[in-house]
Amino acid sequence: MAIRITPCGAARTVTGSCHLVEVEGTKLLIDCGMFQGEEEEKNYEPFPFEPGEIDFLILTHAHIDHCGRIPLLVKEGFKGKILCTRPTAQIAKIMLLDAAKVMHETYRSRLKKAERLGEVVNPPLYEELDVLDSFEFFSTPYLEYEREYQLGKELRVTLWDAGHILGSSFVELKVKDKVFTFSGDLGNRGKPIVRDPSQPPPSDYVFIETTYGDRNHRSFKESKEEFEDAVLKTLYRGGNVLIPSYALERAQDVLFVLREMYERDILPECQVFLDSPLAINATKIFLQNPEFFDRETYRIFKERDPFSFPYLKFTRDVEESKKINDIKSGAVIIAGSGMLTGGRILHHLKHNLWREECSLIFVGYQPKGTLGRKIVDGADRVKILGEEIAVKAEVYTINGFSSHADQRELTQWLSHAKPQKAFLVHGEEDKMAVFSEHIKKVIGLDSHAPEFGESLEF
Repeated sequence: MAIRITPCGAARTVTGSCHLVEVEGTKLLIDCGMFQGEEEEKNYEPFPFEPGEIDFLILTHAHIDHCGRIPLLVKEGFKGKILCTRPTAQIAKIMLLDAAKVMHETYRSRLKKAERLGEVVNPPLYEELDVLDSFEFFSTPYLEYEREYQLGKELRVTLWDAGHILGSSFVELKVKDKVFTFSGDLGNRGKPIVRDPSQPPPSDYVFIETTYGDRNHRSFKESKEEFEDAVLKTLYRGGNVLIPSYALERAQDVLFVLREMYERDILPECQVFLDSPLAINATKIFLQNPEFFDRETYRIFKERDPFSFPYLKFTRDVEESKKINDIKSGAVIIAGSGMLTGGRILHHLKHNLWREECSLIFVGYQPKGTLGRKIVDGADRVKILGEEIAVKAEVYTINGFSSHADQRELTQWLSHAKPQKAFLVHGEEDKMAVFSEHIKKVIGLDSHAPEFGESLEF
């Protein structure tokens, strides 16, 4: 039986996750994500397959680099079923509506500049109506963890808890007597809120993410202590704390830790703003799905809201967001985007990044080509909303908040699967090279990092 797997994204890069699996007349995708950062222009290239021929799309989780091109897929002819867990479907819908809004606003902004320069700018990939159309293809009942589903005569799928964000999965595909496992994004163990990743089943071949394949994180406990120290130092010296945060998981992790600080009576009186309508909506979805929490957070949930405390204020309205910048001291501002590629955080940076008493705390990965990466790499000044701003605020990069497994965890997970071969995806090439050498040395496993569009025959 011929099995062909073709990476159509996240091949020797981090974004645009998408794998085409072809098995005797059945075609399915594992994810259909958006390219970001330096890879953004790839979103405008034609899909390397015919969308109308895809029978199933298995969505591992709702981050935009895994779900962001779904409306485009539907717009170009997809008529199949989108299979995922309930939280993934709920979160994907708000993420995609937000993506459409951001693309539209970005297009309008770039268009004005392009017209003055006589240049052409790409239109949005899709509009809000395209997003709404895509909702019809999310199949119910939603898939449950560790339950096998028949997709074809010789094709079965099981989702396992990836421990990455709420409802995230890794995918076990059984094709006759062969087992293929796709990691999606694997979570960092020991985090609050979500459970640790499940161990993978014995597999013949594994496609594994390598975002942090070259390094080990500090423990979450150590990172939480570093985070607390950064927040307290900044507040006590009269500055503001800026936390660029992904709306999913990271924002909730930060709220969880700040609530703990408040309940331990170590957080001085301050104003904490969750300045992101998307993160506010995501937090509500978290509270609707407590059965996906880990045991300790579920216990807290039964007693009180694990993400709320008296100093916290949700700011949905734009005018409310603007007023935050009148505060010169004692504010903790959590806002998107996590990579500084847009969003309200840019306005807060413009008002605070040049101030030595303030702090900028990164709690998420910063891909190449993003403003966040430039600051992490030590830029003295950066352009924000068309203006050069000095980087004088104290910059922290706290990687233990990452929702991605590190080298140690990836290796342990792989060794449990015992595959014949590993295929390295969702990582920068230098990190893949380090991880490839590491797993060969430590567990004796051969690996290959496929190129975009490379067909792998089994």
